[in-house]
This record gives sequence, structure tokens and C-alpha cells, in this order.
Amino acid sequence: MLQLRPGRGGFMRPFGCGMFIRDFLLGRASKYWEEIPSIDPEVGACQADIHYWYKKALHRSYAEDAVAWEEEQRINQGLPSMSIEEAEERTQYYMERIPYKLTKCRFHSFVVYFSNLQRLGWVEPTGKEEPSQFQEHYPPGPPRRYFRLTTEGKQAADAAWSNPLFTLYGERWDKEHLR
Repeated sequence: MLQLRPGRGGFMRPFGCGMFIRDFLLGRASKYWEEIPSIDPEVGACQADIHYWYKKALHRSYAEDAVAWEEEQRINQGLPSMSIEEAEERTQYYMERIPYKLTKCRFHSFVVYFSNLQRLGWVEPTGKEEPSQFQEHYPPGPPRRYFRLTTEGKQAADAAWSNPLFTLYGERWDKEHLR
């Protein structure tokens, strides 16, 4: 029997959250989009920044897919293909029109996902903290904590990073999740 499975990114996602987090914390997130800043892997990054760039990279990927679909339609109609400049213009056009909440992964879900990575021992706080904007209005609020990959996180296989919940819970998660 042939099983249908999503590619590396999962269903309807160009790339997975876990893989993006790993690459971001390794300072290699620019492979998803060249505008994503490279970080120092020893200093790490805070969850809000990782989430922000993950969402921006998803938006960019969706915009590029829309331009590719548009290009395909032009070719089918016998029109000339877009120049590189036109394609970038259309990508920016779509980027400006994609609602922020369109691409799923709300911040709360991201924090829960990230806590599972901490439970696996793949990410750890670096000790660096800075005040958050929330603290300007509510001083005892939580600061922005920076995280980095642990040795275990760096050595974990791509398959584990693609599905950390299965790695964490094993067969029990798979049976419950597919129920």
C-alpha cells in the first residue's frame, strides 16, 4: 500500500517550523530568505524574533509561489515570461497583501512548540536577557530571553527536527494524534 506523506515542510508548508528554528539558531536562516539576519549561534535569539522571521519567511515563500502560479498562467496563455525585475515586483506585491495571520503558527502555538524543543534538550537559555516592550507598561513582565542550540540539538537528525513531537512522545503521540 502506498502511503501519502508530506515532504519536509509538512502539509501546505514550504518548510517546517523545527527545521527553521534549528537553522535560525545555527545562523543559517538566510537560506530560507536572504533578508533574514544571521545570528551568532553562541548568543542565540529570543523566541519572538525567531517566530517573526519564521512568519516572514513563510510569507515570502507563499508570495513566490503566487508569482510562480501567475507565471505558469502567463505561459499557458502564450504570453512572454516575466523578467527577474517583474517577478520581484510581483513578489513584493503579494508580500504586502498577505495577512499576517494567514500562515498559521500563532505565537502561543510557537511558544508551546518551542517548549517541546526545550524538553527534548535541544535548546537552552543562554542567560542573556533584555527588557521587552511589555515591561514598559508592566515592569514585572517577563524579559526577552535568548536561546541557543545544545549539542544534542545540533546532533539531532533531520527526521527528528521535522517532527519533534513524535521524537518526544514516540508511538504514543502518533497513535493519539492520528486518532
